[in-house]
Amino acid sequence: MKKFGFLALLLLLLVLVHPGTGYAGSAETHINLDGNDLKISKEAQVQIVNGSVMVPLRLVTEQLGYTVKWDNVTKTATIEQKGTTLKLIVNNAMAEASGKQVKLDNPPFLSGNTTLVPLRFVGEQTGTTVGWDNVTKTVYLTSPVPEIGGSEPEITVPDTSVTAPSDNGSNGNTTTDGNTSTAAVTNLSFIDNKLIIAMNGSVTPNVFTMTDKDRIVVDLPNTSFGDSFHQNLSVGKNQSGQLTITEYPNVSTIRYSLFSSSPSTIRIVIDLNSANNYSVTNANDGLIIVDLNGTSTSTPPPATTVPEVPVTTPPPSTGNTDKKIIVIDAGHGGKDPGTGSNRKEKDFTLPTALKIAELLKKEPNIEVVLTRSDDTYPTLQDRSNLANKVKADLFISVHANSIPVGSKSNPSGTETYYTRKDSLLFAQTVHKYLTVATGLQDRGVRQANYHVTRETKMPAILLECGYLSNTKDEALLFTVDVQNRIAEAVVLGIKEYLGR
Repeated sequence: MKKFGFLALLLLLLVLVHPGTGYAGSAETHINLDGNDLKISKEAQVQIVNGSVMVPLRLVTEQLGYTVKWDNVTKTATIEQKGTTLKLIVNNAMAEASGKQVKLDNPPFLSGNTTLVPLRFVGEQTGTTVGWDNVTKTVYLTSPVPEIGGSEPEITVPDTSVTAPSDNGSNGNTTTDGNTSTAAVTNLSFIDNKLIIAMNGSVTPNVFTMTDKDRIVVDLPNTSFGDSFHQNLSVGKNQSGQLTITEYPNVSTIRYSLFSSSPSTIRIVIDLNSANNYSVTNANDGLIIVDLNGTSTSTPPPATTVPEVPVTTPPPSTGNTDKKIIVIDAGHGGKDPGTGSNRKEKDFTLPTALKIAELLKKEPNIEVVLTRSDDTYPTLQDRSNLANKVKADLFISVHANSIPVGSKSNPSGTETYYTRKDSLLFAQTVHKYLTVATGLQDRGVRQANYHVTRETKMPAILLECGYLSNTKDEALLFTVDVQNRIAEAVVLGIKEYLGR
């Protein structure tokens, strides 16, 4: 199986240079390999095709030095290294690896002079950590490295069959022939004693307990890990990983894996310290909630104003009354319009950020810094560098979310993201005001690996105020009233967090 993985890796690194008619080009995108931003030409942009992120891999090929031979008559590429041969034909979903047929999720295709292949295929077949940041339109690639001791989490996924050895009595042994996944898990989080599963697509989960009720198991049939999942959470070579839970005494870990390949099934296991009641909410709106508080979750009615929200968490000690520097980042801008179809994300983020800034300027002992005040595009590095340079106390990036065109799901709602643990309380504090302000579904506080929340040195959060791919959300977000309410909510959250 190691040899098969190596052949698949060669396939993934294939880049064909051949004139031809490609798919329609997309807006400017980015590729980050092992922490380095790679320069990509206008003709070699990342593209979304049938819901899949398609990536050009010429830069990776050049970095790793693979040999590619092109037959212009048959439009066949032959990749060779150390006696191993791999053949692939443009627009053919079947590749040949040492005489064996390998099925691709989507066939490679030519865009100008560049061949694009599915990003998901990169992660699943090579062990490379991959991710797609829909906010910044960035592909993240981390090369696989040899393991140095240690072991994978308990849920494991062998190459030829998929089992969950820690969950005795399961019947998950399957072969890898075929893949019938119709939905994808895009993120996991555990907030307020609730497991929140973000989905792209509809699925009916099978939820049950095992081993004297000290485990809650969630099976998601016909489901795979989505492209963005790899960006939000770590997935090992065995297509498994885990979250360590420290704030809830009855939950030790949340484990996840590709439990079955045929049909493709994701298994999520909540490891408990003792038996616990739970309830499940699934409205097929892109969110599945397993509530360990024993009560069903519900969506609050829309609010017309921002009411008083009681303080539920103690504010951190500021230690002095010096001015606090708050950086407000209007996402995207200039050449980067962001997401959206009819109306662009940058046209929502800038006026909303400016409204937040105007309110903060009225607050004593608060100094406001904007990453942009007009339709320009500072890079992600520019934004985080600015916040670090001014030694900001807090950083907030304003965005609106979206899902790929053609997706079967149509989520609606508000999300708040953080990366480092020191930002969690700040995210929770602002989020509880923000959801009331938008009146949309509360999709929770979530952890993700965004550049601006990772590279900043102060508590930093990213707000996804709603989904521009949802016509209801889009209409609300582009009203002055809702933008004012969002601004008021953010200021209330900042003031509470700072103890003011």
